[in-house]
Amino acid sequence: MNSGILKYVTSWVILVLIQVLLLNHIQISGLINPYLYILFILTLPFSIPNYLLLILGFLLGLNIDIFSNTLGIHASATTFLAFIRPYVINLISSRDVLELNQTPRISELGFSWFFRYTAIMVLAHHFFLFYIEVFSFNGFLYTLLRTLFSSALTIVLIIISQYMTSKD
Repeated sequence: MNSGILKYVTSWVILVLIQVLLLNHIQISGLINPYLYILFILTLPFSIPNYLLLILGFLLGLNIDIFSNTLGIHASATTFLAFIRPYVINLISSRDVLELNQTPRISELGFSWFFRYTAIMVLAHHFFLFYIEVFSFNGFLYTLLRTLFSSALTIVLIIISQYMTSKD
């Protein structure tokens, strides 16, 4: 049990550091901003209680907000991500496929399932994040393009990280 907690704490720290020190400084044409830190919420076990999922989502986003000076935007977006996670999992999965002690990873559930799950979750997070950031529907098309391009790069980075950390 302690090694499991240590694994998640380590994952949290590494993802926050990668996001803050490296990825926050990547902006391609002002349209593409990758947010790899959400991988932490995506790969938590299916058995995690919803209240803990929401707390972890909020705290993770708050960490990014503190380092990025963004006043709660990431905290609200990751809390939203944590909120929709159980619904997305139920939407794309059959009950008999998932086991409570499993984690949503490519190595456990396959590429197809993980890609659908990641694509829905990343698009929802980025859509929420970017529209909260501008807090307006002025420039709707620009914000939508920013959401789509940033989501595409984030999904690619998540898939690559899954293969890099796979034990197979």
